[in-house]
Amino acid sequence: MAEIPDLTSQEVAHFMDLALEEARKAEAIGEVPIGAVLVKDGQVIARGSNRREIDQEASSHAELLAINEANQTLKTWRLENTALFVTLEPCLMCAGAIINARIPLVYYGAKDAKAGAVSSLYHVFDDDRLNHQVKTYVGIKADESKSLLKNFFQNIRAQQKLRKQLRKVENLSENQGENS
Repeated sequence: MAEIPDLTSQEVAHFMDLALEEARKAEAIGEVPIGAVLVKDGQVIARGSNRREIDQEASSHAELLAINEANQTLKTWRLENTALFVTLEPCLMCAGAIINARIPLVYYGAKDAKAGAVSSLYHVFDDDRLNHQVKTYVGIKADESKSLLKNFFQNIRAQQKLRKQLRKVENLSENQGENS
């Protein structure tokens, strides 16, 4: 298998910016802001944004959508000589797909303490019992990735709190109407 050439820091930053754009697209449609891009020969061959809520499919993660698109684009399940850029550390499902697709390089932003399978909870890519190992670069534009996620979940919690307060007001109004 040919090794893909090292990317410059400018290229890495550029491709992670594109993954962050995909994350913002997910956020704009009410999805958790996670984005991914797959690169081959210095060109983006596939993109993905989280779509679990819209698709109502557990597997509609940004990484899997990008992998599936790349499979169709290249007409092969083997994604050798590619690099995946993703804003959040891949989960077990996505890490498994990355290994099975033979993606040799993964660059990711924020670590995922609750579901990360690369360096947080598990170290799947380092397991030499598997038939494919993945070289990983961690923390690429991590602050931007974390900020997107933090703001998204703060907004969700604020909306939930507001809905709860509105229900209380509605219940009070109904109770006062019954007592009149």
